[in-house]
Amino acid sequence: MRRPVAAVVGTGRGVPETVMTNHDFAAIGIETSHDWIVERSGIHERRIAKNGVTTCSMAAEAGRKAMARADVHPGQLDTIILSTATPDRLLPSTAVDVQAELGADRAAAFDIGAACSGWLYGMTVAEGMIMSGSAETILVVGSEKMSAIVDWKDRATCVLFGDGAGAAVLQRAKTGKGILSTFLRSDGKLAELLYRPGGGATNQFSQSVLDDRSHYVRMAGREVFKHAVRSMSEAATRALDAARLTGDDIDLLIPHQANIRIIEATAKHSSIPMEKVYVNVDRFGNTSSASIPIAIDEALEKGLIREGTTVLLVAFGAGFTWASMIIRF
Repeated sequence: MRRPVAAVVGTGRGVPETVMTNHDFAAIGIETSHDWIVERSGIHERRIAKNGVTTCSMAAEAGRKAMARADVHPGQLDTIILSTATPDRLLPSTAVDVQAELGADRAAAFDIGAACSGWLYGMTVAEGMIMSGSAETILVVGSEKMSAIVDWKDRATCVLFGDGAGAAVLQRAKTGKGILSTFLRSDGKLAELLYRPGGGATNQFSQSVLDDRSHYVRMAGREVFKHAVRSMSEAATRALDAARLTGDDIDLLIPHQANIRIIEATAKHSSIPMEKVYVNVDRFGNTSSASIPIAIDEALEKGLIREGTTVLLVAFGAGFTWASMIIRF
């Protein structure tokens, strides 16, 4: 097992106040039911950002809380890494808006686009920057306003997603605590199983894009489920092998909160009982790259993560991308 280079010294989350339950879909004309949604996803409710609540504002809220817990002021940040599939605008990056909002004047800031795996990608980049000596204090945020890119006429997708942000501050590890292993993979050949066909530089915004609603997320649910289970299981195994650990050594599994059945399958593959798995998909839905940092922050607040706790993180998202990480807190 390698000696940790980077450690999490503070976490935070920023989630909208507005709660949308499964029963609320009837009011907007979606033909579905609470039982149908729960059976297929485990989701009971999700948070939805009102007008004026942005990817940047949620990220800044999460970042401030993480910095306060880390006892870090904005001027100490060397880098801000923001993972998002829902940037507030296409140019410049939303990360620079977060930088301005926080007053982190000396920080480099950039976005990462790896969908639901993005926060783990960002954490891996941050670890590398600390290892290289190019940064000492880094804020890594996952922030998503998924309600802005789902098709609210498509019951197969709109019931699954929610909004929110989670953040962590990383610094150089001073003890044996910190990131023990990482694993990243992707497969672009499968991109069209979960993507937004329109609105980019190739298929630019036009009346036809708006008419056929191709600027919203489209997903081949069964195929995504199959690949998610396989890829998250692989990612968990690779992180465990790299850290020279087994499922018995893991105190808590925090998977990407996409679907309760995917979570259960990943835990079973890793020989980790569900009582050692953190689940909040029932309350937040799929918040894409924000899901893992939100869950970490909640688990810390609840005392499920304490000093010495070994946590396995694993995610899967559009791209396809998948990733894993083991952290000893």
